[in-house]
Amino acid sequence: MNMYKSANKYFNDFINNNFDMNDEKILHKVKHTYQVVNNAKYICEKLNLDELNTDIAMVIALLHDIGRFTQAKEMKNFREDITNFDHATLGVKLLFEKNEIRNFVNSSKYDEIIKQAIANHSKYIFDDSGLSDDEILQCKIIRDADKLDSFRAKVVDDIYTMANIYAEDIENSVITDKIYNDFMCEKTILSKDRKTGIDMWISYIAFIFGLNFKCSYQLIKEKDYINKIFDRFEYKLEDKKMNDLRIKALNYLEKKLIS
Repeated sequence: MNMYKSANKYFNDFINNNFDMNDEKILHKVKHTYQVVNNAKYICEKLNLDELNTDIAMVIALLHDIGRFTQAKEMKNFREDITNFDHATLGVKLLFEKNEIRNFVNSSKYDEIIKQAIANHSKYIFDDSGLSDDEILQCKIIRDADKLDSFRAKVVDDIYTMANIYAEDIENSVITDKIYNDFMCEKTILSKDRKTGIDMWISYIAFIFGLNFKCSYQLIKEKDYINKIFDRFEYKLEDKKMNDLRIKALNYLEKKLIS
């Protein structure tokens, strides 16, 4: 893991020298970053990937949200649906147009794989046309690793720090028809379609429909993330519909585990 170790050393210096480590949003993103690194390693182990591919995956995970730190510093908000801020594009620009990548990784041999994975990690639809097999693999790993930590975070992390909404925004709002129907059709949810607090909450749970690897579903099952996320709030206006969505998500999870 020589490449990751080198990148990690500079990552710590980069964050500490450029951002306020007393800022809750910065701390949230640091924690998220390392959880995604762990998830990437977990996926690689389950896929029986070699040390090199694991090393690359962990570097990508370390750098995947590099643009989020500037977003937190400048926007005080991670809501790209209302800020028009694309953290993945900014991350690619910072690393490759400004050549910051050389501070993290000495060799340019894997630049295109790292670039493609970061650029595609948060896209609503992942289009793999024109990408190499190695690029596709790493894109899928980081997309799953990122979503897996979103499930963890939605169980335990502060809601306002993550999403600039409060519990009452979720508990006292109604589900719009499109969000409900998309979920019941087993679709991930486009951020611009969300209109209410509960819509946003549902969109996070809908990540279950966008995973690539069976081991990702296995981890969600082991951690009981679906039930824990649904149980976090009291849905004062939408208890019946939220129960429908819970059943849909759990049934989908079981279907993916036996496929």
